[in-house]
Amino acid sequence: MDFTFTEEQQAAVEAARAVFGGVAPDGVPSPAITAGAVADDFDRALWTKLADADLLSLLLAAEYGGAGLDAIALCLVLREAAKVLARVPLLESSAAAVAVQAYGGEELKAELLARAGRGEVVLTVAANGRTGHDSAELAMTARRDGDAWVLDGVQTAVPWAENADFTVVPAHTGDGRTVLALVPRVHEGVVLGEQISTTGERLGELRLESARITARDVIDADGAWEWLRELLATGTCALALGLGERVLSMTSAYTGKREQFGYPVATFQAVAVQAADRYIDLRAMEATLWQAAWRISTGAGGALPASGDVAVAKIWASEGVRRIVQTAQHLHGGFGADVDYPLHRYHAWAKQLELSLGPAAAHEEALGDLLAAHPLG
Repeated sequence: MDFTFTEEQQAAVEAARAVFGGVAPDGVPSPAITAGAVADDFDRALWTKLADADLLSLLLAAEYGGAGLDAIALCLVLREAAKVLARVPLLESSAAAVAVQAYGGEELKAELLARAGRGEVVLTVAANGRTGHDSAELAMTARRDGDAWVLDGVQTAVPWAENADFTVVPAHTGDGRTVLALVPRVHEGVVLGEQISTTGERLGELRLESARITARDVIDADGAWEWLRELLATGTCALALGLGERVLSMTSAYTGKREQFGYPVATFQAVAVQAADRYIDLRAMEATLWQAAWRISTGAGGALPASGDVAVAKIWASEGVRRIVQTAQHLHGGFGADVDYPLHRYHAWAKQLELSLGPAAAHEEALGDLLAAHPLG
């Protein structure tokens, strides 16, 4: 089997490194020293650079100004973004745009996609439901009313909700289906309440009170929400991988220079064993991520549905990123808690990713249900 990336995917990585190379994690606003939200908006200057490098249109077709690449390419770019704690809605906007491309109507695609690829329109997704534990589509109801849909309900912890132009909102209908509505930030019946994430970034509680959304802006194709949800989860795993790689690299550099008893602490067996365990976590996170991204990208069959591979990737990412930052803090000693050193920022971002992914036990239960429904052998 050939596990190498294509030339196009590698070119996307090189472009991402060129853009993110100018981002200093030391300059990322710290939740430890900022009261309330760390900023009112995401990094618009970086967003413009991503658009100029054609990294916001990676997954879009050529007719919309895109490169026509796949989820693997997006995950490669997200991996680089997480290494520098890039404060941009790259995952949410890219995933929402490609969902519109795959399942939306022609009029909606013509109106939205090229502008999203140029960074002129910012999209986000309400994927956490009302509590963060229940399925997101159950938090909203949608009913057809003439040439529009009427939505009611509450979605919590919507990333970048205060700054995105549209939020993709999953909602369940009376006959048990799920639709995706593109809800404008400013619209009758839309109420946004501020929430703050572990990273200090602004989230939004999105409350819809009989909000009427035109049929053109509602996707009611079967499987659209399930596909978008799995892409978001896989992209979050990519963010966890990139963050974990940078944190382990920082830990290696620090323990290689920090001396005790005249020797670098990296030469002590207890330190080396802990670092080796975290390296194993990273390799497992990487292998399961690419398996999930490949299933989503190709639609290839398997013993289990693609959601099984996504569940495995989430198990490793959720547990792995937590263990990596905890070990890093331990091996850095008191230096790891110094707010003049960026490790505490990575720790906060890792905790937010862990919360976004959800507990490994829940994914293990979902995987068990899949195995019961699709017995192997």
